[in-house]
Amino acid sequence: MSPALFHPVVSDWFQKTFGSASEPQARGWPAIQSGQHVLIAAPTGSGKTLAAFLNAIDQLVTQGLDHNLPDTTQVLYISPLKALANDVQKNLLEPLAGIAEEAATRGTSLPEIRPLVRTGDTPGRSRRQMTLQPPHILVTTPESLFILLTSQGGRQMLSGVRTAIVDEIHSLARDKRGSHLMLSLERLEALVGRPIQRIGLSATQKPIEEIADFLTGPDRQALIVDIGHKREIDVAVEVPDDELGAVASGEMWENIYDRLTELIQQHRTTLIFVNTRRLAERVTHHLADRLGQDAVAAHHGSLAREVRLEAEDRLKRGELRAVVATASLELGLDIGSIDLVCQIGSTRSIALALQRIGRSGHWRGAVPKGRIFATTRDELLECAALVRAIRRGELDRIRIPVAPLDVLAQQITAAVAAEEWREEDLFNLFRRAGPYRSLDRRTFDSVVRVLSEGITTSQGRRGAYLHRDKINGRLRARRGARLAAITSGGTIPENAAYLVKVDPEETLVGTVDEDFAVESMQGDVFLLGNTSWRIRRIESGVVRVEDAHGAAPDIPFWRGEAPARTDELSAAFAELREELARSTDFGEHNGPGAAEEGHSGKSAADSPVVLLHRLKQECGLNRHGAEQAILYARAGARSLGAIPSQTCVVAERFFDEGGGMQLVLHAPFGGRINKAWGLALRKRFCRSFNFELQAAATENGILISLSDQHSFPLEAVFSFVTSHTVRDLLVQALFGAPLFPTRWRWTASRALAVLRFAGGKKVPPPLQRMRSDDLLASIFPEQAACLENIQGDIPVPDHPFIEETLRDCLYEAMDLEGLTKVLQRIERGEIRVLARDTREPSPFSHEILNSNPYTYLDNAPLEERRARAVQTRRVLPEEAEELGRLDPAAIEQVRQESRPPLRDADEVHDALLTMIMIPESELQDQLRELQDLKSQNRIVQVLLPTVAAALEDENPKTDIRRFWVPAERVALVARAFPDAIFEPGMNLDEQERIAWEKDREGDAEEALTEIIRARLDSTGPATALELSELYAVPVSAVESALHRLEGQGQILRGSFRPDARELEWCNRRLLARIHRLTLGRLRREIEPVTPAQFMRFLLRWQHLSPGTRLFGEQGVTAVLRQLQGFESAAVAWEASILPLRVADYSPDHLDALCLSGRFAWGRLTTPLPSEEELESEPRTRTQIRPTRIAPVAFFEREEMHHFLIAPSRDPAVYAALEARLSHPAREVLEQLRTWGACFVTELVRLTGRLRVEVEEGLWELVASGLVTADGFDNLRSLIDPKRRRGQPRFARKKFRPQTTAGLGRWTLLRRYHLAEGQSEPAERIARQLLARWGIVFRDLLARENLPVAWRDLLQIYRRLEARGEIRGGRFVAGFLGEQFALPQAVDAMRAIRREQLHGETVRLSAADPLNLVGIIVPGARIRPHPATFIEYRDGVPQEEAISA
Repeated sequence: MSPALFHPVVSDWFQKTFGSASEPQARGWPAIQSGQHVLIAAPTGSGKTLAAFLNAIDQLVTQGLDHNLPDTTQVLYISPLKALANDVQKNLLEPLAGIAEEAATRGTSLPEIRPLVRTGDTPGRSRRQMTLQPPHILVTTPESLFILLTSQGGRQMLSGVRTAIVDEIHSLARDKRGSHLMLSLERLEALVGRPIQRIGLSATQKPIEEIADFLTGPDRQALIVDIGHKREIDVAVEVPDDELGAVASGEMWENIYDRLTELIQQHRTTLIFVNTRRLAERVTHHLADRLGQDAVAAHHGSLAREVRLEAEDRLKRGELRAVVATASLELGLDIGSIDLVCQIGSTRSIALALQRIGRSGHWRGAVPKGRIFATTRDELLECAALVRAIRRGELDRIRIPVAPLDVLAQQITAAVAAEEWREEDLFNLFRRAGPYRSLDRRTFDSVVRVLSEGITTSQGRRGAYLHRDKINGRLRARRGARLAAITSGGTIPENAAYLVKVDPEETLVGTVDEDFAVESMQGDVFLLGNTSWRIRRIESGVVRVEDAHGAAPDIPFWRGEAPARTDELSAAFAELREELARSTDFGEHNGPGAAEEGHSGKSAADSPVVLLHRLKQECGLNRHGAEQAILYARAGARSLGAIPSQTCVVAERFFDEGGGMQLVLHAPFGGRINKAWGLALRKRFCRSFNFELQAAATENGILISLSDQHSFPLEAVFSFVTSHTVRDLLVQALFGAPLFPTRWRWTASRALAVLRFAGGKKVPPPLQRMRSDDLLASIFPEQAACLENIQGDIPVPDHPFIEETLRDCLYEAMDLEGLTKVLQRIERGEIRVLARDTREPSPFSHEILNSNPYTYLDNAPLEERRARAVQTRRVLPEEAEELGRLDPAAIEQVRQESRPPLRDADEVHDALLTMIMIPESELQDQLRELQDLKSQNRIVQVLLPTVAAALEDENPKTDIRRFWVPAERVALVARAFPDAIFEPGMNLDEQERIAWEKDREGDAEEALTEIIRARLDSTGPATALELSELYAVPVSAVESALHRLEGQGQILRGSFRPDARELEWCNRRLLARIHRLTLGRLRREIEPVTPAQFMRFLLRWQHLSPGTRLFGEQGVTAVLRQLQGFESAAVAWEASILPLRVADYSPDHLDALCLSGRFAWGRLTTPLPSEEELESEPRTRTQIRPTRIAPVAFFEREEMHHFLIAPSRDPAVYAALEARLSHPAREVLEQLRTWGACFVTELVRLTGRLRVEVEEGLWELVASGLVTADGFDNLRSLIDPKRRRGQPRFARKKFRPQTTAGLGRWTLLRRYHLAEGQSEPAERIARQLLARWGIVFRDLLARENLPVAWRDLLQIYRRLEARGEIRGGRFVAGFLGEQFALPQAVDAMRAIRREQLHGETVRLSAADPLNLVGIIVPGARIRPHPATFIEYRDGVPQEEAISA
């Protein structure tokens, strides 16, 4: 449709301003002008808001130019956000001003058309003025519309409305705010007395037909203008340089802040979205430190209106480089030209990501640009799945609440408070709203009954707002009903918050969480709105503060801010993780679970190059992020032996550090389903084992903390909850969960049963909670009753508010419908279920073990959560067998410690009482004590049945198995072994013998179980076969006893010893001790040393300290092996580095090692040309100049391929490098390529140049890293001017006389290209760094020229730690990140710490590897020049000794 069909003034203004209509405008205007209800779905920035507004503006302009503009509100614009409402009102002023100006150019005066905003932030004076002079266009929120419809003045103002525009309708439809708004629109239409045109707008609507029905209701039809949500978008995942973990470390956050700073500086304006207000404040604070306080601002709902508006205006004016926001800026708010949107962490929703990224490029023709920052490993996969879903055009399904009863109660109260109603008319009115199409009369009457009769509590009757005339079917309001609805109406849950006010000005800064305010004290400093505030005092509901003038702040927190992941994104996440885990990669032939699933072999689609390319194209990952995602998915699958997905659920059980056990159910169905499943399992465990336990649920799994009572075959966990019992079980579980009282409080508040304001003041949140609990106890006394007095299930009362609370819990907070479908699929075999007992948590379990407090389903205090004690491994093991092997030494240690001491006869007797039966062979050292006990008739000897059968043999002792048993346990042994022979025999009277014989048959299994239990309590792991042979009983009898003990929670099954071939059994308590010893043996914490102590250690480790220097050729060999791969100035090696470490150093030693072929030398870091030099003319490129300080390194010839890694595969790079060489150098290089290794004299002959030119050319080639020689004397002859022919004026004493130009031939220094995925050089370099430094961490390697990234080294070090070859920990204080050490280095460090200082002094060259000033020890960095010297005294650099 052409804008020319509007009034000419409006049409001309539009064409001059925009030129042409966008597709939503062209398709939407005809429908809107026809008077139909319209739903427009179009991408962000496509002009849909103006498409909705322009027709209404045109009608107002036409009325104004015809002098027929009434002073009433005709257009109602409803926005879900206060900030959005303010912005739309501002942006309406520009079109109206432009239209007025266009009318003026035509000589026509256009009356003022007033757009005004009415939200909760609107001052009281403005509200009163609005009532006296209504706006023509009212911009408001659902809550403010409700208040206007209920107040007398507001109803008068709204009586002329003819158009209602609902923006961002998707954000309203998905919760009770939308239901509330639809009832308000029905009340508005009843007030106006005629149909009101409804126009809905959104960029993300699915299914769009249901949204249209939601907008209009069952009796009306809406014309759908579906432009679609898909739009060209530039989105990718940002992955920090360091390897991601289960939680984001401080170092990781610093990396993220630095990258954000780079992106902000590269763009004019950047909008950064975070998921919580706390994170918004933290990110703002750190970015302000980097960019300046005036360059960054925070924006979230807890900031005062003035603070938010100022941030919006400054961003729009271009005064801010970045704004860090929560959901407060994610919807259609126009905040100027945003170039880039950054999202910290996953949005947990596809639609939300589209909304947020769509804030950038908010103009026609622009491409939105977004970067999503992954902070953890699980988040990396989720962000990758999110990007792939966006690129595929997928969208989340919106689930509209069905007839919420608390909202219905509130709207009934408000409607009747405004005017008297017939019950039948009010029922029919509300049934016209889309969400209430299925409302039945019985339910409506039950709500009316509660509103008329109220609820009787200990404090009197509450919630009675209506007079109900049952005879005539009419409803009238009681006194106070209107005030209650106006002051306490709305659907946004009441979260306890304290106001933050500045003294003495009483300026409102914002709000903080009640818990944060209560935990704070006078004088504390916290951050709010990117400003530090110091607390002066805390009053009821108010925190009074003063400016802290930049003092170091704490970050406040707000509860309940965790978004739930949508079903569609959960499916995308599970699909991606399964794809990555199944893909073959990096030299392996079969993916995880290949044997199980039937996948084997390596296809082209699974090759590393193809897979990495796919992840880049589909998921927006760079190579580093793609590799991390693949390795993490594969490591998790390997450790579990399966891939948790939406078709395979894995149960994992392992020990925690407190001796208990944790059960993780890996189920990537999303938090709502997992929360329901976790609560149901928790309730089932409680009923089965009579024990309350802790449970938590995240998007990818469920965590249950087991106790000693919970011992069961792990596979049984999948049968604990079924699709037939889950609803009843979950309902009963809710009554004991913290979720139910919280949701009840929200329901009671929305239904006006608990008021938020009373007597003109806000009711304090604690008082609201008390009144809510009192109300619940009145309606539902069983829920608050002592459970000991309730038999069976708790009966649920028939009350509409209880029904609504349960529905909220089951279908909004959780997803009972989705869980039921999952359980049905498990029962039909469509979802595989697997059980895994692991010795320590798998990588996939790390996320839930480190989850936030809100994931817990019980109300235990945080400090009591045993799951926090679980030590999670940072390594991603390459083999499942590497995961937490139980240390044989730990098993033996626990075995010895668990046996009772045997120092005298009493202790031997006590040991027998504990273990019941001890083989004679185990008591050979206690024969004297045994004889004493036997003489006292305190013990007897037992011969088992096989022994008795063997007595007829000639040599019975060889087969006899003898046990010692205390006299107190003889009856028990006799019951377990009816044919046992006792020595001496038992002297029992007739009555005792009859009782004994009577018990022996019935209790045999129980007695054997007790004997085996006593054995396992003191001996550690054992197999059923070992116990069978020990006690000479059938294996089946032993297994029966073991299963009985397992059911009692006393023992656990598994494979505990490294050489175990059969299933083993171990006492639970002993196994926990073995587990702790295994984890702690190689990871015992060492007290970190200071940097000075570490420097003293390094001086000894590298043989510079007095008494540690080496001797002879073997000493030179050891030093070169330790320093191989380290580049230092060529002249420094023989001038200082080697002589300082080898006491009797001689050049002959080095020559012998090089000429024998054991060591080689050369420059490792090729001085490649820059990109600018590659593009420049050859004559303008910088020429390589030979110098004495050119870097050179040594390396063993057998391992030179590990160090000589080609930095590039591009031939143009090497061509450009050679173009920088002089003509003689290029000729020498060409001859070496043609003829191979040559002496200098041969090169002189082949090139036809002077000897000095050849030597200069060789020197250039050495400095370029292109050539080397057989011996070091070749290089020595170039370094020493005295030996350079043609330059006799230099006469400096050197190691070699002027008799030769070198002892060996010159040859090319060839470099090696790594194959795709090859990791061998990386592991060799990692080991070399350990040999050089003993202890390795990132900062220490500042002077290393590594061909391998630190993140790759981390993978290797963690793998070596898992194998037990090195140790991880914190060895040197003052440095962030992980540290790794050789065991012998840790021992040496301990010795250094214990030593007394005695002024040990070491003087070394700045070119030495141990020039670590400014790196390890304090001070300014010193350039590694061989003529500069540094003196360390007790590891501390002495400034006065640093000289050139």
